[in-house]
Amino acid sequence: MPEGLPRDVASIRAEIKAFFESRDDEGRKIGRRKWGVYAFYDYDGEPIYIGQTYEGLGSRIGRHLTNQRTDAVAMNVLDPFEVAEIRVWPLDLSNLSEEEHGEYLDRAEYTLFQKVIAESKLGAVLNEKPPRPVPPIELPKCYAHRIIPADIFPHRKHPDIRIARRANTIASLARVISERKVSRGLRQTLLTQAKRLERLAAERLKDFRPGENEDDE
Repeated sequence: MPEGLPRDVASIRAEIKAFFESRDDEGRKIGRRKWGVYAFYDYDGEPIYIGQTYEGLGSRIGRHLTNQRTDAVAMNVLDPFEVAEIRVWPLDLSNLSEEEHGEYLDRAEYTLFQKVIAESKLGAVLNEKPPRPVPPIELPKCYAHRIIPADIFPHRKHPDIRIARRANTIASLARVISERKVSRGLRQTLLTQAKRLERLAAERLKDFRPGENEDDE
C-alpha cells in the first residue's frame, strides 16, 4: 500500500491501475490506447459523465479520478467518489490525419452521449457542455471495470453516505455559480445534481415504514 494513502483509496487506485494494465482483444494495454471515449457510472449503474481523449485513456481518466485534478473535478461538476465503474471504447485512428482525429473523436463522443442519455433514468449526465450534434458512428468494443473493491463497495454505496457527499457537491457547485459568471450548461449541471440527490433521498425514504422509529435503526 502506498505510504500516506488511506486503505480504501489505495485499493481503488490499484483497481484503476489493474484495469489500465489489462489488455484488449488485440493484446494492447487499455490504458495506453491513445484515442478513445469513456463513461463513468455510479453505484446504481447510472451514467454520470462522458469524455474523449487523444492523449491516452489511462492518462486522461487517471487525472479525473486521482489527485491530478481536471476542470470537471475542480468546478465540482464531477465527484470522483461517485464513480464506481469505468467503461472505455478504444479507437484506432492511426490511419487518419490529425484533423480527422478530432472529427472522428467528436463523432464517437456524440454517439456515446446519445447512448448514455438513453440509458439514464434522468435522461441527463453531468457534463457542462454536451457534445455538438454530428453524424454518429458504430462504437467499437467496450471494456468495463468496477473500480471499487468488493470489501469497500457496500459502505461506499450506502445511500446516507452518498446523500451527504452529493449535498456537499451541490453546495460547492452552487457557491462557484454564485461567485462568477458561468455558462447555462453549468446551471444545467446543478439542476441535474439536484435531481440526482432528490431521487436518492426519495429512495432512501422508502426504506422506512410509516411510524418506524428511525432512532432505533
